[in-house]
Amino acid sequence: MTTTPPLAPEAPPSGVPPLTKPEMGLAGVGAFGAAGVGALGLISSFDAVSAAAASWGFSAPWMLPVGIDVSIPVFTVANLLLIRMDMALAWVRFVPWVLTLITCGLNIAAGHSLSAKVAHGTMPLLWVVFSEIGAHVYAVRIGAATGRRMEKIRFSRWLLAFPSTFALWRRMTLWEITSYSEALAREKERQLARADLREQHGPKWRTKTPRRERVMLRMGELAPATEETTTVPPPAVPPEPEAGPKPRPRRQTPAKGKAKAQRTFEELLSEARTVTAQWLDRELTADRIRTAVRVSQANARALRDALKAERAEGRPLHSVEGTEAVAA
Repeated sequence: MTTTPPLAPEAPPSGVPPLTKPEMGLAGVGAFGAAGVGALGLISSFDAVSAAAASWGFSAPWMLPVGIDVSIPVFTVANLLLIRMDMALAWVRFVPWVLTLITCGLNIAAGHSLSAKVAHGTMPLLWVVFSEIGAHVYAVRIGAATGRRMEKIRFSRWLLAFPSTFALWRRMTLWEITSYSEALAREKERQLARADLREQHGPKWRTKTPRRERVMLRMGELAPATEETTTVPPPAVPPEPEAGPKPRPRRQTPAKGKAKAQRTFEELLSEARTVTAQWLDRELTADRIRTAVRVSQANARALRDALKAERAEGRPLHSVEGTEAVAA
């Protein structure tokens, strides 16, 4: 009879709690004020940009400030929509910055004193600052929902161990490891595997280790085995007794150290689904699954990848193309 291991103690939720109603109201007031201040900045630059356009020979000088000032919020909204559809373009977010710098340059040129130049150049810049804050909040929320946002490494780790932190960040970028805690767990496994190889092969372990293991170690997929699989020997067929008086039956005692049947991957996956049903995505690490389900590190990584793939397929937020196809 197979017994289900006890559930591991749940870690405290690491996600940010949702905003309360007062906080939502405060955020709405701040967004409304930011939009108003940004609009005032664009309106205040109208005269300076119009004067510059008239000096350059524009037949309708008002078209230049209107075109630039309208393009700034348009490209800002386009950047947010691309982020929402998971089709972000890196250069689109810089278009409002370039247009704002042009507006600021024209406003600074219109000022006659240093204070006037600073005042004229600061007002249009407020719009881009507020829009960049909004784009950052929107991108983080979408990235958290789709699981594609790469978590940042703490600045203190960069400061205390720059070479190893750079190597960790490089592996996260190359192998699309979005979870910082998962990257740390893989780094711990890699260090343990490296120590085992050095103890096994000596100081020249790099040349004596097979190439495949070196590649897996570089990828962070090689870890020391923590579970030995035992195979159950087939039951021996007792020989047929010879004719004669039957011997007196002996009392059987339970065998000690009886081998435990090996579970299949489907059984492990079913048990892992039950154990991790209430876990967050960032809590799906190989170490936690290995402890909760009691499997080897290799099986824990396989279960982690399978569970993450199932959760990704079950998410309602993916591309817009699928939604349009259903609506059609």
